[in-house]
Amino acid sequence: MRVLYFAWLRQKVGIAEEDVAPPAEVRDVGGLVRWLATRSPGHATAFADPRQVRAAVNQDFATPDHPVAANDEVAFFPPVTGG
Repeated sequence: MRVLYFAWLRQKVGIAEEDVAPPAEVRDVGGLVRWLATRSPGHATAFADPRQVRAAVNQDFATPDHPVAANDEVAFFPPVTGG
């Protein structure tokens, strides 16, 4: 699974992207966030408040209950505002 980080999430994690192999029990975006938060102190800081993080799976916006699979690309980014 390819994971991409944007904006302040990239700064906190310390990398722009990584390839990961989460355990089988990680089946959705929410589970992925919880698992990623255990990978390093930077990951833990980035995902400390999951309500402040948005996700896209294969370039489509995704909610925490959206399923994820081994070959997916999952991007994490801050909430977007417009005006």
